Amino acid sequence: MEQSLVVGVDGSEESLRAVDWAADEAALRGLPLRLVYASLWEHYEGAAYVYSSPNASDRALADAILDAAGERAHSRNPGVRTTAAVLPQEPTDALLNESDGAAAVVVGSRGRGSIKGMLLGSVGLGVASWARCPVVVVRGDRSAVDGRHERILLGVGHPDRNSTAVEFAFREAGIRGSALDAVHAWRGPVGRRTVPAAADGAAGDTPEGTAAAELDEALRAARSGRPDVTVRPDTVEGPTHRVLVDRSAAADLLVVGARRNKGLGLQLSRTCHAVLHHAACPVAVVPQRG
Repeated sequence: MEQSLVVGVDGSEESLRAVDWAADEAALRGLPLRLVYASLWEHYEGAAYVYSSPNASDRALADAILDAAGERAHSRNPGVRTTAAVLPQEPTDALLNESDGAAAVVVGSRGRGSIKGMLLGSVGLGVASWARCPVVVVRGDRSAVDGRHERILLGVGHPDRNSTAVEFAFREAGIRGSALDAVHAWRGPVGRRTVPAAADGAAGDTPEGTAAAELDEALRAARSGRPDVTVRPDTVEGPTHRVLVDRSAAADLLVVGARRNKGLGLQLSRTCHAVLHHAACPVAVVPQRG
């Protein structure tokens, strides 16, 4: 069964920007686009009565929102195959069910029901925490959504915990023809004194040297498999979440990994939470296999 890119739409401007991003991504990957509007109308009104019930306008609204989203996707990328569905579920539940067979789930940073002042809607956070596939939360300005920076930013953690995210980032950079900035942040002990490099030029037993070795190990397999991708590895001293948020302003997509806790969804780290709320570009949260 062919995978689709699934987009949650609710009529908000944020969800329409998510449609824009997903339509471009579907065109690049050669995948169909599936637009999903989640509603509980069918639980309360039997399908046979929906058009005669007082809540018939709810279904009409859902259809109008999906039609507008479909027209927007077609206008942006006419060659992308698009389907649409109204699902009788809560939005988070609907998108999580869709994630089982999806290449990725795409959502806006906030929906029309979000509390004023919230940086990320509850639907986006819930889907990012529990989805079985990569989740992209579309944020940032038009330059980032349109991919004008030609740069993918990858936050690299421990080599054993990040391989799926690394593969995802290399694939994205390859299909976009973008450079890949792979960043591994490190923290030294308070009051540390820098240990000089060894006489043979080696990094020595330093936090910087350890970080550089870990970054090289994390990138090695994907790098050898995608020699067409220009990689710019960098180790930076500082809190990972701050480094990535700062650098996201010059990126089209920020990719981070998340570990899965059995029965508890994904373990969204402080870094994941921070970038989902504050990044200046779309953020992809990629579940780590195993």
